[in-house]
Amino acid sequence: MKLVKQYALVLAALLVTSINIAQDDDQEKSNIQQYTPSKLIGKGQLDIKWFNNLYTQTESTFSSGKEARQTFFTSTLEAYTGVGENNRWNVGAIFEFRSNVIGGRDALDVFKFDGEDNTARSGLTSIAPSIKFVPFKSVSNFSIQSSIFIPLVDNETENGVFLDQKGYTWQNRFFYDYTFPGDKWQLFTELNSELNFGDKEESFANNSLNLTPGVFLSYFPSSKFTILGLVQHSQRIDLGNNFTQDFTAAGGGVKYQLTDALNLEALYTNFLRGSNTGLGQTFNLGLRVIL
Repeated sequence: MKLVKQYALVLAALLVTSINIAQDDDQEKSNIQQYTPSKLIGKGQLDIKWFNNLYTQTESTFSSGKEARQTFFTSTLEAYTGVGENNRWNVGAIFEFRSNVIGGRDALDVFKFDGEDNTARSGLTSIAPSIKFVPFKSVSNFSIQSSIFIPLVDNETENGVFLDQKGYTWQNRFFYDYTFPGDKWQLFTELNSELNFGDKEESFANNSLNLTPGVFLSYFPSSKFTILGLVQHSQRIDLGNNFTQDFTAAGGGVKYQLTDALNLEALYTNFLRGSNTGLGQTFNLGLRVIL
């Protein structure tokens, strides 16, 4: 409970410092322009996102030079519906499936799901009930997503193969976006905070707080297509597990509105630096439908 109280105080401080933002206008836009993660859907609508992240590395800060390749694939399904009036509350759930391979295997071997020679593991690793809400009625482009991730793995690591954290995570993500006059440029910012708690012997992350701010700048050649660049930093703070970690990544991508309801996104990031972390790359592909 002490960790939860400390985390709540951090969240309160972050919320107070996020008030200095302006109200946006709600003119007609495509979904990729209007429904950033900051924006909530209306009552009875559905927002479903399937996002796939493939991280692969042959370098890390734990050693010098090349290492045997390790690849970690995460497929995340998020589903929300709007409740109440004024687009201020969404409720839903998040499901995470992972497939990891080590020992120099090819990056695409994560899609074999074979568990071969104790170099691979895969499975549904967590579920999370989740809510999104707009705390200030007059500022619809500032929202918070709060989720509790429930671990489904029996062991974090088996035969040297890591699958996922074995511990509960209280995640709070703070979203804000600003569209510049002319609707050609859009700035999106996020602060992701994760309190990991549980037996510190069962997970490297338990009893720590992870803070990950990110900045995304998008350019819209048309209302249905955007090109974006991003920078993110992640900092793990020790709250009793004697482990700290950080990394900085940068990248870019595109989004395209395939139909009125469905859009596609593709992203790439590169880990530029860090401590107690891998120095790899991510390849990301996502689909989002709003009904």
